[in-house]
Amino acid sequence: MIRRYGETIQRDRRYKARPGAYAILWAGGYVLTTFQAQPHPEFQLPGGGIDPKESPVRALHREVIEETGWTISTPRRLGAFRRFVYMPDYGFWAEKICHVYLARPCFRKSAPTEQHHTAIWLPPEDAVSKIANPGDNAFLRAVFRL
Repeated sequence: MIRRYGETIQRDRRYKARPGAYAILWAGGYVLTTFQAQPHPEFQLPGGGIDPKESPVRALHREVIEETGWTISTPRRLGAFRRFVYMPDYGFWAEKICHVYLARPCFRKSAPTEQHHTAIWLPPEDAVSKIANPGDNAFLRAVFRL
């Protein structure tokens, strides 16, 4: 069974399964995060939805480049969690199945190409205090033993 974080499941609501891949990107004593300005300003682990017929690792590489502009290497799967949320960009309620990886950022290829995203390096303690998603936060705390 995969651990659940976040909002309580509403039994009268229909949720669409939405698998995703997310990365804890660690280098030089800092964590590479993404700040998404809209629809709600928040710091996040880089990552996102896995497209049909796309592998989680391929999605991870694609999403990290889109949200940070960085390429990555040596992704290692740490685990997964679920959360039930409304996705305003898509207009539906989702059961997000979040696969979390630890990876190394290699080089900056470009600025983020995904609208409203900014790549920001943070010390681990700051990343834990700024990332509000409780599942992402639990994985950060475990990796950095905070």
